[in-house]
Order: sequence, then structure tokens, then C-alpha cells
Amino acid sequence: MVKFLRENLEKSGCAIGDKFIKAIYCNTKVSGGYARGEGIVVCSNHMNIQDEVNQVVIHELIHAYDDCRAANLDWTNCAHHACSEIRSGHLSGDCHFKRELLRGYLKVRGHGQECVRRRVMKSVTANPHCSEAAAKDAMEAVWDVCYNDTKPFDRAP
Repeated sequence: MVKFLRENLEKSGCAIGDKFIKAIYCNTKVSGGYARGEGIVVCSNHMNIQDEVNQVVIHELIHAYDDCRAANLDWTNCAHHACSEIRSGHLSGDCHFKRELLRGYLKVRGHGQECVRRRVMKSVTANPHCSEAAAKDAMEAVWDVCYNDTKPFDRAP
């Protein structure tokens, strides 16, 4: 999946170099992040197994892809941020049943969208430009369009 996303970033005109993805020590309790012009960081001190690293890289590569293909993406805009989080949560496998079970969420039906919503809220409310109310309104406003946008995949993996 990482290779597929890297190839699609390049096809979209956003070649990424060898230093685009970096492992660093993080003082905050996050697993990683993406920043325009800087690339992807993986917080190595919060990773226990390779699968966690892979998951963070895939999630952040989807943000990088969104940033590449949307000429006017503004990360301070709550709706833009929410849309990319919806796509990353939905398309990366972050909310796969097995991962949710390991987090202690036992719901059998409808866990996927519930998980994406929960994780979008966590991320967007961490944006200093988005209050909890603004994050929720933004997420609801863009949900259908962004959840159903599966690019660069032909369908949700």
C-alpha cells in the first residue's frame, strides 16, 4: 500500500525523496504526522510493532496525496482538515475491525464509520484553528463527499 501511494503521489506531480518519511522521538502523545513541505514523521517512541509504523505511514501518505491533488487545501480550514482525516481514516485501514477490537471497541456492526468519526474528531479538535463545535460541524458538512472519495484507489481498500 505504501508503494502504491508513493507511485500515485508521483503520478500526481508530487515526487517524494528519500528523506520524506522520518522516524523521530516525539514529546507529544501522537503516532506521527504530515506537514506540507516537511513530509511525514513517525514517532518511533510510540511504536511497538512494524504494523503500527506501516499504519501511520499509510495514513500520512493519504494526507500527502490530498495535499498534492488539492491545489487549495488549507490545513487551518476545519472542513479541509476534516475531509482529509475522513479519507485517511477510511482508506488507510485505521478502523479495521481487528484494530478496533485491540483498542477495546467491541461493536460488531457499524464500527467503521463510528471509528472514523471518533478519530476525525480527535485529530481536528487538536487543530488550534478548530473548536470542538467547529470540528463536528465541518466533519458533518463534508462527510458524504469525503467518505465516498476513494482516490487514488478505485474503491475503499
